[in-house]
Amino acid sequence: MGSRILTMKKQAAELGRIRTGYSRPHPEAGRRPIPVKSKTFVLSSHSRDYVAAAAELYGGRVEQWTPQGQPVAQWRVITEATELRAILPAGDPLSQSYEMWSGGGCSRRCDGVTEQLTRQPCVCLARFGEDWHERPADQVCRPTSRIGVFLPDLPDLGVWRLETKSYYAADALAGGLDTVLQATEGRGMMPVRMWIEQRSVVRGGKTKQIQVVMVVPSLPKLRHALSGPISTAAALDPSTLDRPAIEAARPDYAAEARLCTTVEAAREVWHRANRAGHVARDGSDPLSQELRQIADDIARGVDTSTGVVPEDGQDDELLDGPDNDGVYEGEFVDEEPPADTSAGAWPAVAQPGGGGR
Repeated sequence: MGSRILTMKKQAAELGRIRTGYSRPHPEAGRRPIPVKSKTFVLSSHSRDYVAAAAELYGGRVEQWTPQGQPVAQWRVITEATELRAILPAGDPLSQSYEMWSGGGCSRRCDGVTEQLTRQPCVCLARFGEDWHERPADQVCRPTSRIGVFLPDLPDLGVWRLETKSYYAADALAGGLDTVLQATEGRGMMPVRMWIEQRSVVRGGKTKQIQVVMVVPSLPKLRHALSGPISTAAALDPSTLDRPAIEAARPDYAAEARLCTTVEAAREVWHRANRAGHVARDGSDPLSQELRQIADDIARGVDTSTGVVPEDGQDDELLDGPDNDGVYEGEFVDEEPPADTSAGAWPAVAQPGGGGR
């Protein structure tokens, strides 16, 4: 039997990254590339196959690309997609912290109160006060949000990681996801829509254009997001949440009753239909009336599969016609009248012994 290291994170394989920007070469040789904010999503991966599949689905051209400060080339596509349909995995898929990176890697990682690497109070707050986040990016930590999502129309099982360093995106992501997690307790997957939203903010009397990645549940109605976990099938196709449940096919009780050879057997068919909720207890519904007629036919000797009715007072053989000499067999008359199986006697079929089962 398998086992796990309890202190390790159980993460799905990361197939690639979802980005909201790219860089273009600087016109002057030797200068750093110029960052560009993209109005569409940029997907990158070490696998060309994944990027090629993304280009086919979302548009764009596959190109080889080396991330700034990294020695290994990757593949990317600047898609034509302004919106992505994705699925959040179960659990809490959002990771957020204030971070500062340098050539040696991450030098600070803070939750806004305590710097996690040194276990000291927040450095930025101590140095610059409450408005520290308005300082230039090279002086303070940047709010970094990472969220892994499934892109169900791309190959293989794994997540694509979206990373944004937007202060406003961090707030919007956390607020929306926490509302959903409160309802689902992270026990199920959630379909989402992701898009890049252009916004403007005023800082120090100046208007600045920013972009925010919005991630919201993609469901027909808000109540679906707040009513608990949904199935995997619904996560893949949220439209099924508003479709009426398909009623299970009702057994053909009338056909079963016609195969019976005794009235008692026909009565049992009615009782099964009653227990399943398909007939009324008082026998007033159309199916009860049909079953009543079948029971009457069985009592009278009618062949319920063909509907052949024997003539009153005649044996079935009489219906076969004369013998070879042209002589009919004699009549056979019942000495006792047949049992009362008329409509008035049906309650005995519906409720033998005066009560239901």
